[in-house]
Formats: sequence, structure tokens, C-alpha cells
Amino acid sequence: MLKQSKSREAIVVKIWVDADACPGAVRDIIIKAALRLKVKTIFVANKALGIPTTELFSTVVVAAGPDIADDHIAENSGTTDLVVTQDILLAARLVERSIVAINPRGDIYTEENIGERVSVRNLSHDLRETGEIKTFNKPFGDKEKRSFANSLDRELTKLLKK
Repeated sequence: MLKQSKSREAIVVKIWVDADACPGAVRDIIIKAALRLKVKTIFVANKALGIPTTELFSTVVVAAGPDIADDHIAENSGTTDLVVTQDILLAARLVERSIVAINPRGDIYTEENIGERVSVRNLSHDLRETGEIKTFNKPFGDKEKRSFANSLDRELTKLLKK
């Protein structure tokens, strides 16, 4: 009697980076993690980036314009992938499709928090347009880098174990 071998199709995990506004420190953390774990990583931006040349990394240069990089990521990423983005509306699209999305400060976007995040984003957008608030970026320091690195490692580990 011949034994049938159970062959599982290898799950391919990729990291997608919404790279136009991605802090350099976060990009460095992603590169180190991808090299350590041997995960293919795609940086999507509207300009050329200084990314190391290896079989693990690629850059997709899209036309300049609103949501073009977001659309590319949303259309090409899958449920075994992880996406790094600051864009709340892109994150909402990804969460809806059960794709892991994380921001550069290490916050994971989930079904439980994305609705509130979209609402706050829309309110802030409206207040900025009326001049009631000014836009400012919160400082990005060591605490934020550690939080991102920990979240990235935790989420990649979960995806790679599937």
C-alpha cells in the first residue's frame, strides 16, 4: 500500500509598504525584518526609492496623484500579506478584506477600531479644511520605533505560522 504524502502549498507572505510617507526609520525596520525572515517586500511610491537591491525587495513606482499607490496596494495585496500604511482609508479597504494593516507607530488596524479611525480622520479633515485646526505631526521617536518593530514582528510571526 502506497502512502500518500500530504503536500501543503507553501503560503507566501509579502509585506507591502505605502512608501510615499513612510518614515525612514520604519523603512529600515521593515528591511531588517524582511531580511531576517526572508519575506518578499514591495515598496509602492510615486518616486524612486533608495531600497537595497535583492531578490526580496522590489519597488513599484506609480504615477503621482491621490490614491494611486493605495489603489495599487489594495488591488495586489492578499490575505496572507501585511501592509504598512498611514492611510486610514486604505487601511479600511484592507481590513474589509481581512488583510493585516499596521501603521508606522505600530497600531494594528482591526474590524473593531477601523470605523472609529475613519470617523476621526474624516472629522479632522473637515476641521482642517475650515481652518478650525492646523495639521501637525506628533513626534516620532524611539518609543514609536519600538512599538512598530514589536507589532511588525508579532504580526509577521502570526502570518508565517498559518
